[in-house]
Order: sequence, then structure tokens, then C-alpha cells
Amino acid sequence: MANRQLLIVAHAPSPNTLILRDAVARGARHDDIEAVDVTVKAPLDAGPEDVLACDAIILGTTENLGYMSGALKDFFDRSYYPCLEETQGLPFAFYIRAGRDGTGTHRAIESITTGLRWRMIHEPVLCRGEYQDAFEDQCEELGMYVAASLDAGLL
Repeated sequence: MANRQLLIVAHAPSPNTLILRDAVARGARHDDIEAVDVTVKAPLDAGPEDVLACDAIILGTTENLGYMSGALKDFFDRSYYPCLEETQGLPFAFYIRAGRDGTGTHRAIESITTGLRWRMIHEPVLCRGEYQDAFEDQCEELGMYVAASLDAGLL
């Protein structure tokens, strides 16, 4: 049987957000997870063909003026209609690096993914306020959870 495909689409414009994106990927590539291939792309490099080829997706974004990053919004703008009918039920999870509370960003992602009829499989990871090392652990656990669920055939 072919490996399951996990796509990580994350906006990482700073050293700290790059650490978080890499933590998600590290968790997803844990040694105990055997039958999952992980692809990591920046939102501007990812498109509908990537979504159509994956079995689950993890989204990552910064909070920008109370909304998702423009890069992630662009990814959704380009992917929405080509994926609308083809990816209903797609398992997904997301994390937000929020300087404030992340509420607007959370609401925006939920609105778009609800329209796509994707299925949220993990509570959003909200990394709020001043940067903390604990954010890295939370993101690594998110990646591990999604990949392990794919590996175990739960998704």
C-alpha cells in the first residue's frame, strides 16, 4: 500500500515562525511514523494540485492585523474553487502564531475551511503573546498527532 501524504502549508516569515514550522514537520516525521510522506511548502509555493494530492493538511500562519497572513489567504484564493468539490472531508489542523489573541485569524480559517467542507481533526494550536519555547513543543505534538493518525489509518 502506498504511503499516506501529509501536506504542511505554513507561512514562516521570521526565525521564530520557521522554528514552529520545522517543529510541525519534525513531529510529523517522527521515527515511529512509518507510512506517511511529509511535504512542507510555503503558501505562495503551494497550490490546488498539492491539496488534491494529500490525505491530510496542516496549515500554519501568523496573525496579521487580526487576520491570517496574506500568503495563506493567497493560497486559499488559488485553491478554493479547484478543491471545493474534490476535497470535501479532507482532514486538517492548523496553528497560529499570534501576537495578540488570534481570534480573527482563527475565525477566518474556520470560515474558509467550513466552506471547503474540510474536517478539523485537532483543536487549533494558538501560540499567543510573547514567544515561548513551549510553542515549539505544541507544534511538534500537532505534527505528530496528525501524521500518527494518518499512519494508523484513523484518517
